[in-house]
Amino acid sequence: MLNPQEQISQIQQQLNQYNHEYYVLDQPSVPDVEYDRLMQALIKLEAENPALKTLDSPSQKVGGQALKAFTQVTHQLPMLSLDNVFSLEDFHSFVKRVKDRLNNTQALVFCAEPKLDGLAVSLRYENGQLVQAATRGDGSVGENITTNIRTIKSIPLKLRGTLGKDFPAIVEVRGEVFMPKASFNALNELAKKRGEKGFANPRNAAAGSLRQLDSKITAKRNLAFYAYSLGFVGNTTSSEGVDVTDIQDKSESIDLTELFFANSHHARLCQIKALGLPMCPEVRLLETEQACDAFYQDILTKRSGLSYEIDGTVLKVDDIALQKRLGFVARAPRWAIAYKFPAEEELTTVDDVEFQVGRTGAITPVARLKPIFVGGVTVSNATLHNQDEINRLGLKINDTVVIRRAGDVIPQIVSVVIDKRPDNAVDIVFPTRCPVCDSAVAKPEGEAVLRCTAGLFCAAQRKEAIKHFSSRKAHDIDGLGDKLVEQLVDEKLISTPADLFRLTEIQVSTMERMGKKSATNLIAGLEAAKNTTLPKFIYGLGIREVGEATAANLANHFCTLESIQTASLESLQKVSDIGGIVAKNIINFFKEEHNLAVVSDLREIMNWPDIEVKSADEQPLTDQTFVLTGTLTQMGRAEAKTALQSLGAKVSGSVSKNTHYVVAGDKAGSKLTKAQDLGIEVLTEDALVVLLKEHGITF
Repeated sequence: MLNPQEQISQIQQQLNQYNHEYYVLDQPSVPDVEYDRLMQALIKLEAENPALKTLDSPSQKVGGQALKAFTQVTHQLPMLSLDNVFSLEDFHSFVKRVKDRLNNTQALVFCAEPKLDGLAVSLRYENGQLVQAATRGDGSVGENITTNIRTIKSIPLKLRGTLGKDFPAIVEVRGEVFMPKASFNALNELAKKRGEKGFANPRNAAAGSLRQLDSKITAKRNLAFYAYSLGFVGNTTSSEGVDVTDIQDKSESIDLTELFFANSHHARLCQIKALGLPMCPEVRLLETEQACDAFYQDILTKRSGLSYEIDGTVLKVDDIALQKRLGFVARAPRWAIAYKFPAEEELTTVDDVEFQVGRTGAITPVARLKPIFVGGVTVSNATLHNQDEINRLGLKINDTVVIRRAGDVIPQIVSVVIDKRPDNAVDIVFPTRCPVCDSAVAKPEGEAVLRCTAGLFCAAQRKEAIKHFSSRKAHDIDGLGDKLVEQLVDEKLISTPADLFRLTEIQVSTMERMGKKSATNLIAGLEAAKNTTLPKFIYGLGIREVGEATAANLANHFCTLESIQTASLESLQKVSDIGGIVAKNIINFFKEEHNLAVVSDLREIMNWPDIEVKSADEQPLTDQTFVLTGTLTQMGRAEAKTALQSLGAKVSGSVSKNTHYVVAGDKAGSKLTKAQDLGIEVLTEDALVVLLKEHGITF
């Protein structure tokens, strides 16, 4: 007869095998009742022999004690998001961008999978044991949800295989936690019986379940998990008793991911599956663009019949070496795309149209809808964007419309059902004055958006105007961050940039989270900011499309603020880098009385040195356009730009047929290639240094 330790070990092995068959292979060999019988036997034996209960026992997937709060986890490798496309044309454009970046005209191989509508998590295994689980969070820092993750039956507490042979000491697996449709329906049905509010969709239910402070609640929610990639892979600092000598003797620079895992994304998923983690059964390896198109259509057809919610497909370049070459943008990899399904649609009515003023002065019509449940949420508002969109739709108030959640995120009116138009349908009339501050509105040439012209005065734009005024490139006011600007506005201590300079140390020091030292520093920073330059002053006003370079060109051309304020449209267009649209923006800004009042107020407070009129000899590069690209080692690009502008040159951010010179530093990219294609003269950094020295500027 087996002793208790042998019995426990035998049952644990059997349950782990059943879990693997059911959740990973989708091929259960026993009915649920047999699994339940063994589980009860294990729980009984462990209760009788508590010293034999281990952390990786199948019984430990039951919830533990309630947590007081979640701690934060910093991801060793960021958990990035995905960019989206919504049409076949956009998907093919994505593939073309990938091929162009790789200089590759051959067919690419893709790893394709359904886009699960759940919550991204990272599972960390050390020496084969699950030690930590975290949400994506902001991509860098997530929530520690280890206790709750341990309740999900499809996630193994221990990897299958041998440490040092099949996997390294540290393996992070990224994937999606989701709630199957059946579990979601049962959960909401139970909530309905209890008179409680149900979840809007399975994704919200999964996220809410994972963030329960009591893991016993999570355990009852029947969540599931599919892996979709690897995260950090490496060695532990302590590995006593683990045979990984061959690995640890190697240089730290060795990529352990490549040492243990294949150079194919699809093959890696299969390896992860072999370690005991489930992989979505719909994952496919596709060798052509056309196969990707067919996969999308196939999954779209299957969508309603799947046991879990999806909102599209995900297509990833399969070759890991190519993934590395493609790299990442700020928030997403260049080698993957989410190809989203068409959004769900419903009928509702437009009860009214209101006009909102955005932080940049854009006046946006917003339709107030009869609330309708679509795409998993109740929608009661939809942006109409602008007058052109309303004209395109032929929309009137009280119309019946087709509403769609575009990309499953933004509610959108698709069309008007003319046959249902009532007798009391009313035309939508745009305001002639700002709905917030009653200032003049303007519709810039070439734009569809109506804008409030009182950028410095309008309450809707107030916070952004002051943040811009105090930003580093404008007046760089020490101690005045965005949060403090919002606090000062909210407490009605300031309403225009000029009000900043009237703040007292006592006012600031009595604010929440502002002590005497912080208040003293801020007042000193404001005092220092009173002395500025005309280009910085103009830039700080936040005139639409007037950036640093344009502000400098205005200042150097007109020399005084008064001359800029009274300049005609024709004279403004004589300034380098200023066309008709920018000139009209300047005219409209200084035409608005509210803006003039604030500018006059600031002029009483701030000072700047006079600008000397430069002769043609002092501006030898006038009418010459330069583009800087790559890394400059003898000077910063900002320094090079300033030096060139001081000699009258225009420095542009893009290469065109009007560009005269491209200065190419180290690792110059597409701008250099375009310059060569257009036959534009390319200067090295050394050549630029020589050019500047010829005109008296040295570094």
